[in-house]
Amino acid sequence: MMCAATAGQRGRTVLLLDHAAKLAEKIRISGGGRCNFTNVNARFDCYLSANPHFCRSALAQYTPQDFIAMVERHGIGYHEKKLGQLFCDDGSERIIAMLDEECRLGGVDRRMETAVLGVARGDDGVFAVETSGGRFRSSSLVVATGGLSIPQIGATPLGYQLAEQFGLPVTPLSPALVPLTFHVEDAEIFTPLAGVSIDVEAKAGKGKFRENVLFTHKGVSGPAILQVSSYWQPGMELLLDLMPDGDAEHWLELRADSEQLIANALAELGWSRRFADAWLDRVGMNKRLKDLGPKQRRQLAEQLHRWCVKPNGTQGYKKAEVTLGGVSTQALSSKTLMAADVPNLFFIGEVVDVTGWLGGYNFQWAWSSGYVAGMNC
Repeated sequence: MMCAATAGQRGRTVLLLDHAAKLAEKIRISGGGRCNFTNVNARFDCYLSANPHFCRSALAQYTPQDFIAMVERHGIGYHEKKLGQLFCDDGSERIIAMLDEECRLGGVDRRMETAVLGVARGDDGVFAVETSGGRFRSSSLVVATGGLSIPQIGATPLGYQLAEQFGLPVTPLSPALVPLTFHVEDAEIFTPLAGVSIDVEAKAGKGKFRENVLFTHKGVSGPAILQVSSYWQPGMELLLDLMPDGDAEHWLELRADSEQLIANALAELGWSRRFADAWLDRVGMNKRLKDLGPKQRRQLAEQLHRWCVKPNGTQGYKKAEVTLGGVSTQALSSKTLMAADVPNLFFIGEVVDVTGWLGGYNFQWAWSSGYVAGMNC
C-alpha cells in the first residue's frame, strides 16, 4: 500500500493485487490492535541481514519522522510507549484507513481476493501477471508479499518463488521474533509458572537485550526472548542475566549471615516467589543465605548472571512476528530496491533479507522500502 500510494501520487498507473479478503490484516492485528507503526530510533544497525548496511539508503530516504508526519497529517493520535515505540491511540484501523486514503489519492486500482497464478516477462521487458481475476500487463512489477510468518492470516511463499523464478537467490528462512520452547527437563519445572514475568538481560549469539521474559506452557516468550530469537539458532545456548542491575556476588556477601531464605530475598528484588523457588530448585540452591559457603555464593552469583538455558526450538511461523532471511540483498539495488539483473522488478518489505528488531522496526522497513520502490518503479 505504501509503494502503491507513492507510485500513484507521482503519476504512475497502479494496480494493487491482494489475495486476502481483508485489507492489511497484519497491520490490523499488530501491537495488540494498536499498531506499533514505527520506532523513532530506527537505524540500520537495528536490522539483521547478510548485508547489514543494505537498509541504510531506504531508511535515509524515508525516515520514521516522514511516516510520523503522514500520521499527523491524517489527524491520527499516537503515543510513545517505551524504547521509542510509537502506537496509535485509537487502534490499527486508523493506519489502514490512512494508507487506503493515500492509495485513493494516487488513483490506485486495488483488487482484493485476487490470487496471483503466475508471472512472465516478455522479450520487450513487459510483465504479464496471470491472476484469478484475469491477465494484466505492466512495465514494472513490485513484489510486496511479506514472509512466512502468521500463515493463519494468509502468508505464502509466493514472493520467494517469484525471486527464484527470475534468478534471484533467497537466503535461508526461519521464524523470527518468536517464542522459544524448552526441553522436557526444563519444561517440567517451569511450565507451571506460565504467566510469570521477570526482568532480565537475554543473550543469544550477537543479540543482547534488556527486557522482560515471560514463561509459557511451552517455554519462554516476552520482549527479551522475541528479540534474541532472531539471533538464536538450533543448538545454541540462551544466557539470561537474572540480576541485570546488580553485582550478585556482592549482594550475597552482604547477606552471608542472614537466616532469610534465598527465595524470600530474591522476591524482595521483584521476583515472583514461585519463580524463585522453581529456579533455586533447578540450580540446587534452595536454602537459607547463611547456609551458602564462599564457593557456593560464587556459584550462585554466576548462575544469577549467566543462567544457561538450551531451548529445543521455536514455536514456528504460526507464532513468529516476522521471517528471518529472504530475497538476497546482493541481488537488489539498495537505492531503488530493483533487481540488479531484471530491470523494473522490485522486492520490498519482509520478503527481502532485512529483519528488524521488535518494536516498530519492521513496519518502518515496510514504509521505507515501499516508498523507495514507489519512487523508482
